[in-house]
Amino acid sequence: MNQKTVFALSGAVALIAGGLVLSAQTLGGPIMSAPQKEFGASVTPAFEGWFDNADGSHNFLIGYYNRNTKEELDVPLGPNNRFDTQPDMGQPTHFLTRRRYGFFVVTVPKEFSKTQKIAWTLSANGVTTTVPFQLHTDYNISPLKASEESVDKSYNTPPRIRFAEPATSPTNFGPVGTGLKPLVEKKATVGQALALDVYIDDDGSFASNTGSLPRGGETPVKLEVTKYRGPGNVTVKGEVKITTLKGGKLGQPYSGKATAEVEFSAPGDYLLHLHALDFSGKGGGGTGCCWGTAIAKVSVAGTAGRTGN
Repeated sequence: MNQKTVFALSGAVALIAGGLVLSAQTLGGPIMSAPQKEFGASVTPAFEGWFDNADGSHNFLIGYYNRNTKEELDVPLGPNNRFDTQPDMGQPTHFLTRRRYGFFVVTVPKEFSKTQKIAWTLSANGVTTTVPFQLHTDYNISPLKASEESVDKSYNTPPRIRFAEPATSPTNFGPVGTGLKPLVEKKATVGQALALDVYIDDDGSFASNTGSLPRGGETPVKLEVTKYRGPGNVTVKGEVKITTLKGGKLGQPYSGKATAEVEFSAPGDYLLHLHALDFSGKGGGGTGCCWGTAIAKVSVAGTAGRTGN
């Protein structure tokens, strides 16, 4: 089984792979047969696969499937949103609509064996789902370098995300975001927009399950900024547009800058999720590569104060 096939299987939320090592326990009916709704549907974890770090530790790449087309849900850490090893493994507490690929990683030590498992339990709208994660060979993926050549014979790599110049600033490479290790910390004030500067670098290449070229005129990288955790509502003003600093055409190294205007409705600590998509699109075009994620922590005050980077 090649990585492309593996990702296609795991991209189906990894809930029907009883023939492998995964299973799901649910209350309220079969998971995969549950239809989408505007409101009131379930949210289930998704196992995209796993990959190694340079130090020998391992990352489980995890997403989710919110079957609601209009309802975003908040599920606090606790009995309804927990891992069995420890309740907080960096997972989201705010769930956007529809399928969200490779949203965060859970890192386990190099001593984690092939037979060990960890599991994420989610309860939403009366449905409880538990999905285990294991270092099964068939779910070993390559999200930091495409497994197949692009049309120019290169191997696509994911965008790099940072929050400051110069390029040597702390950077996330690939889908390695986790709520346990925000890449940056900011301060904001309720009702006042935070101008969050984001810098993105990419190789300008792409990966695709079909081999089809990106549509002409597409920006090499697109950026989504959304709520990941927090006590109140998060509003991102308008579309987050990236200004090209270098490159812009297929195969050209690319650099860009975006400024997201973000407002918060209540004081407290928030986590924002940044999702950078290259030419390959969501889910890497079915290949398991190449996109980037990062988490920004924002401490929001309820009284007047300085807001900005």
